Amino acid sequence: QVQLVESGGGLVQAGGSLRLSCIASGRTFSWYTMAWFRQAPGKEREIVTAISSSGGITDYADSVKGRFTISRDNAKNTVYLQMNSLKPEDTAVYYCATPKSTGWTTLKGQYPYWGQGTQVTVSS
Repeated sequence: QVQLVESGGGLVQAGGSLRLSCIASGRTFSWYTMAWFRQAPGKEREIVTAISSSGGITDYADSVKGRFTISRDNAKNTVYLQMNSLKPEDTAVYYCATPKSTGWTTLKGQYPYWGQGTQVTVSS
């Protein structure tokens, strides 16, 4: 079955940087879109960014544009999230996810496969 394992979260001061990683297994990684979602306390899980199977298409939430960068290494079955200029409002549990089918999608309902999440806390 599909397994996703995130790493790289932690505590950082506002203005700092973190890099999250997610290693996937269980199917052909290079065929599928990958995405990062986040969920803050008391809020719904929201998409942060997504990257197409080849890496040629990316999309970002307005709140992170210009600060976060998604990338992938298909040879390593890994997707990354570089987060710069972090703000306290970026504090959340960050989840790696992938959709059931090939093709591009950013709709949360089409993502049945999730990692366990990694906590990112940004102090002011």
